[in-house]
Amino acid sequence: MPTLPSMSTAGGDAGCASFLLRPFDPHEALSLKQAAARAGKSTGTMRLWAEVYSIGRRIPRNGPWHVSAPALEMLLSGDTQNLKAYLAGDRSSAIQEYFRQAGVPPSNGRR
Repeated sequence: MPTLPSMSTAGGDAGCASFLLRPFDPHEALSLKQAAARAGKSTGTMRLWAEVYSIGRRIPRNGPWHVSAPALEMLLSGDTQNLKAYLAGDRSSAIQEYFRQAGVPPSNGRR
């Protein structure tokens, strides 16, 4: 597994508004347990990553954590440039490749 990017280069700022899982698509969302299994980490680590790298959020507010499968793929690949773009709302073809890798079907809401 590649070394994860630092917080400052990954684009994660848990306090900032992002386009992560907005609009919410259950096909894109993983539970902490599913994300942890995909990454080979514990659920506690995955919750931390969700906050630190902004790859997950609680839906509804204060509800269970959901992790974006494509964002997790970007993080695991060390692709900070596309992760930042994804969090800013970019759904270009480079971003769509991560949706395909994660097995997320195309959606009308994404370009």
